[in-house]
Amino acid sequence: MNNVSLIGRLTQDPELRTTSSGASTCSFTIAVDGRPINGEPHTDFIRCVAWSNQAENLCKYQHKGSQIGVTGRIQTGQYTAQDGSTRYTTDVVADRITFLGSKGDSTPNTSYEMSNETPVETASLSEDPYANMGEETVLSDEDLPF
Repeated sequence: MNNVSLIGRLTQDPELRTTSSGASTCSFTIAVDGRPINGEPHTDFIRCVAWSNQAENLCKYQHKGSQIGVTGRIQTGQYTAQDGSTRYTTDVVADRITFLGSKGDSTPNTSYEMSNETPVETASLSEDPYANMGEETVLSDEDLPF
């Protein structure tokens, strides 16, 4: 199975491009915090690509520093450089992009998801998702099996 989920910040403003066949595309890089290496913070810079409406919305509504979630698949490729050497590429092809917030925005209240199907607005982050679940159940330590 080839499935990737990432949360990171855009390293630069995304730019919309159009292929010769008229398809919209946007290549972008997100900075993803990784596990510390030898106690030092570590950040990975992951190249991604979006297509169609997803690419258009990303370029229209997001900018450098915006936090996004990307779900997609890894795609590898290769090409021959001008000097004759073979270069290898690894990109995440986005199936779904979620807008999470802007740099310096400490109180995001809504996220938006985009997929190759239709954009979907998700529930407000300030709402309790369990508010309508019924009465609270209280457990004591003796009720737990471990």
